Amino acid sequence: MEVLQDIKKTVVLEASIQKVWNTVSTSEGIALWFMPNDFEPKVGHKFHIQSPFGPSPCEVIEVDEPNKISFSWDTDGWIVTFLLKALDDKTEFTLIHSGWKSPDTVLPKANEKSSVVRDRMDNGWDGIVSERLRKVVEE
Repeated sequence: MEVLQDIKKTVVLEASIQKVWNTVSTSEGIALWFMPNDFEPKVGHKFHIQSPFGPSPCEVIEVDEPNKISFSWDTDGWIVTFLLKALDDKTEFTLIHSGWKSPDTVLPKANEKSSVVRDRMDNGWDGIVSERLRKVVEE
């Protein structure tokens, strides 16, 4: 069965890896560029992201400071991963949104096909990572 490809966004940010880490590994930091949440960088921590479809249950599955965070997002098998790599005084930041199903699988919350939701989120992540995260860490 064909499944949809992961969404992957990579940007180079004009900020130290520690500054970027602090912005993507704390509840306050994540709220500044993504959505309100009660995240904590602890494996097994259950938290919620306040998405447009209501609160999404999440769970932290990996924390490797300052290089990687992974968490499950919602109940459809999505995994969101933040990867950080120091490039001198800059940081390469990669977001991976994986766990997509077949293109025609209807996602209950959005009540639309996976392919439609993925396209929308692909565009959404572009703005979130390239514009909002950049603005927060480079100010």
